[in-house]
Amino acid sequence: MEEQQLTLGIGTRLQHTLYGPGVIVGVRYASYLISFIHLGVKEVEKTDTQLDEIIPENVSQEIETLSDMEASMLRILRLWNGFGEPVQLGERWTGGTLILQPADKQLKPKEIPVEDFFHKIVMLRDRLRVLEQNINSHKKLSDEEKVNIQQYITRCYGSLTTFNVLFKNKEHWFVGEKSGND
Repeated sequence: MEEQQLTLGIGTRLQHTLYGPGVIVGVRYASYLISFIHLGVKEVEKTDTQLDEIIPENVSQEIETLSDMEASMLRILRLWNGFGEPVQLGERWTGGTLILQPADKQLKPKEIPVEDFFHKIVMLRDRLRVLEQNINSHKKLSDEEKVNIQQYITRCYGSLTTFNVLFKNKEHWFVGEKSGND
C-alpha cells in the first residue's frame, strides 16, 4: 500500500488479497475498520501490504472517526430538531412572572411567564453553542480567524451571565471570559 493511503477516509473502497473487497467504516490511529463483503468487519493495519485501494478518487485528506460522526450527528439534531440537553429552571422561579415596567407609569407593563423567558435564554445558549461548533469545524477559516470569532461568542456568554440566577444547576450557567485573577 502506498504511503499516501495512510490517510484514507471512511467510505473508501479497498481490495484485500486474503479478505476480498471491503469498505472503510472506521479509522483508528494505526488501523482501519473495514467491512468486508464476505467476512464482516475486521481491523486491518494501515501498513498492510495486501490492501489496495479500488477507487483512488475516494481518498480523503481528513481522517474521520466514529466520535467525529457522532459529534456531527448531535450538531445536526440540535440544529434541526431543537434537541438540547435538558436544562431546568430554578424552583423559586417556577410559575413566576417577569414584569417589564416602563419608566412612565402611565404605560402598561409587559408581563412574561418566567418559564417562557427562560426557554428563550436556553434556546439562545444552544444556538450559540451550535455557532461555536460550526466555527470550530469550518474548513476555510484559519485558526486565527476561528479564535477571533470565538472571542466574540465568549463575550456574548459573558453578557448573559446575569441570567444565571434562573438556572437550577450551576453547570448550565453562562461563563464569559475569565479574568487574570481566576
